Amino acid sequence: MVKCAGCGVKEASRLECPNCKKLGIPGSFFCDQDCFKSNWGTHKAIHSILQAAAKAEEEKNETLPPNMRNYNFTGPLRPVYPLSEKREVPPHIARPDYADDPQGMSACEAVRERTVKILTKEEIESMRKVCRLAREVLDLVASHIKPGVTTDELDAICHQACIDRDSYPSPLNYAKFPKSICTSVNEVICHGIPDQRPLVEGDIINLDVTLYHGGFHGDLNATYPVGKVDQDSLDLMNTTKKSMEDAIAICKPGVPFRDIGNKIEEVIKPKGYGIVRRYTGHGINQRFHGLPNIVFYGGSKTPGKMEAGQVFTIEPMINAGTSNLDHWRDDWTAVTMDGSRSAQFEETILITETGAEILTRPPPTTSSSSKKKKKKSKANGGTSTPNGGSSTPNGSAGTPNGDGSATPTTEATAGVEGLVVEGGEE
Repeated sequence: MVKCAGCGVKEASRLECPNCKKLGIPGSFFCDQDCFKSNWGTHKAIHSILQAAAKAEEEKNETLPPNMRNYNFTGPLRPVYPLSEKREVPPHIARPDYADDPQGMSACEAVRERTVKILTKEEIESMRKVCRLAREVLDLVASHIKPGVTTDELDAICHQACIDRDSYPSPLNYAKFPKSICTSVNEVICHGIPDQRPLVEGDIINLDVTLYHGGFHGDLNATYPVGKVDQDSLDLMNTTKKSMEDAIAICKPGVPFRDIGNKIEEVIKPKGYGIVRRYTGHGINQRFHGLPNIVFYGGSKTPGKMEAGQVFTIEPMINAGTSNLDHWRDDWTAVTMDGSRSAQFEETILITETGAEILTRPPPTTSSSSKKKKKKSKANGGTSTPNGGSSTPNGSAGTPNGDGSATPTTEATAGVEGLVVEGGEE
């Protein structure tokens, strides 16, 4: 029996609220005319609520470019336009070959590689430097994550941080990407374009930073909670990070590139998550993207083995649901097909004679400097950082960097269980 939408007791007749029918609200049937009239004062509030919601959605869509207004979004996230103007890079800063190209095309990447590049000692030192700078920038930008901050504001922070280090933000104008950082929120897998949407308590956000300095690119990313997030999101982030760490741990000369995907699937498959197959890790040096292509799923036929002197990224993209994806009509933003959340972590690594060096993760500080920090902390009546002041502490969010900024990304390096990012000092 279908109950009356008015009294909620009697069986509903075929008498339907005409306004609900017009607005597309199903199930608004009443037992009789008298019941409809007596409950009208309460029932009509439904119309106001729905009309307000429809108006809000219409206003939100008005900010979108025309080609995105009829797009069927896969999840609840919506971009907020207009985008800010393209940020300028001072002319004294060296820039990659695509920086000023109208189509953002890289001439060096247009030349097909036949083998994976082996870097010289001098080139490796250049990679170490740019990767260290990239880590500094990521840590700085991540310290500003908190509810209410827009991704465009994070882009501005990243852009200025790159300039302050005499570096060019590699994403800017690469294949016409309009911003200096990729910000991928919730169901966005990768390549999210910073816009005017404020971060909301419970979001998760991936920051993907790449710098160009001294003729070389350094690339890394991490996913962070915004305030308090649900346990499912924390589990997804933890598992994604573990899959990357376990994959890095097997890297050394002679190991097939495809074993990276096998190891990642070994971690991910038992959890029931989806591994994104569309995007891969990549070689990186003077080229932003080059050989080898690193897939993150098992059973691939990716050719080649690791050799000392190779530099490439490991950056698995893991979805809480399906591995399938879609793209917003902005030429960039990749989203999960089912609207589930996605997480990603990335490091740039160097294959050494005996294993792998993580170029984007700075080494711990020396024991002498640790002792100095402990003494200074005790003198101030405080306590030292949990790991003795290393560059990748395991402490709580907002661990000082020495420049006054908080660095939640270092907790992402050590694990995100229980991490709450509430923003850092300015």
